[in-house]
Amino acid sequence: MDKDLNFRFTYEDYQKTAEWLLSHTKHRPQVAVICGSGLGGLAEKVTQAQVFDYSEIPNFPRSTVPGHAGRLVFGFLNGRACVVMQGRFHLYEGYPLWKVTFPVRVFRLLEVDTLVVTNAAGGLNPKFEVGDIMLIRDHINMPGFSGQNPLIGPNEDRFGVRFPPMSDAYDRDLRKIAHKTWKQMGEKRELQEGTYVMLAGPNFETVAESCLLHKLGADAVGMSTVPEVIVARHCGLRVFGFSLITNKVVMNYESLEKANHEEVLAAGKQAAQKLEQFVSILMSCIPPSHTASCPAAALWNPTSCCPLWPSSRVTCLSLKVIAERRERIISTSPTRPF
Repeated sequence: MDKDLNFRFTYEDYQKTAEWLLSHTKHRPQVAVICGSGLGGLAEKVTQAQVFDYSEIPNFPRSTVPGHAGRLVFGFLNGRACVVMQGRFHLYEGYPLWKVTFPVRVFRLLEVDTLVVTNAAGGLNPKFEVGDIMLIRDHINMPGFSGQNPLIGPNEDRFGVRFPPMSDAYDRDLRKIAHKTWKQMGEKRELQEGTYVMLAGPNFETVAESCLLHKLGADAVGMSTVPEVIVARHCGLRVFGFSLITNKVVMNYESLEKANHEEVLAAGKQAAQKLEQFVSILMSCIPPSHTASCPAAALWNPTSCCPLWPSSRVTCLSLKVIAERRERIISTSPTRPF
């Protein structure tokens, strides 16, 4: 463990990647989207797109899984400035979680304020059907029970606090917007909502494991998403996410069904267009974050004290100092803007 920690990314590594991206694109995204297995078609809807292969980007890992193209796409999705990860990284690929979640902190340094996560998942809830979309209300971090957590190691205070809460991991207001938008779309199947559980993979779960996960309160199971969400919340991003139910998990010993990745991709391909349309519509409904709309924000915005900020986003204050200034301003304001 100690040897592994010695090779963790430093704050300067994240800065280097963010500055490289900012110097190679004029796009300044508000929203980041991470596409799950077979869901990369969302990136094809991006207009004024500028595309980078992960291999081009300093410090970026490589995606090795079928259904993950391994491209970062900047542009506009239904009018919203965004950056889309066409493929993610996984623990089962051999990457430590601090490397799996590397892009999320880079997005924070790009001034992204909202993260949208999508994944292909197996349905544990017997009410779910293949092709359903589950709005993620909460998650269970099974690898975390055995000490696999992306925040293990020295804490970087410039991103977030040592012990971040996760009781509000998935933004309540954004979930309400998602339900309202789904009703307006007039879909026959209702938008499901539930708890996503992450296993390390790469094998699919046994019958006994599936039954246990369901008893624990999980509605869908997969091998991703949770590490990115933990890091996103650690550094202050709003999060909401969706699971596309690509198969019903085998939960009895009489069944002859077997899960496999090819079927997951095939089922995802059939239903992905619906999820892609849904996420695209939601882009226009995402309000600015509290920080962006805060009346006091202009008083501590780095733009006012750093002439390099508009072009290179190189700050003259660390994130920690900015946060401290912000808290002092807000605490002394006549009314709190939150």
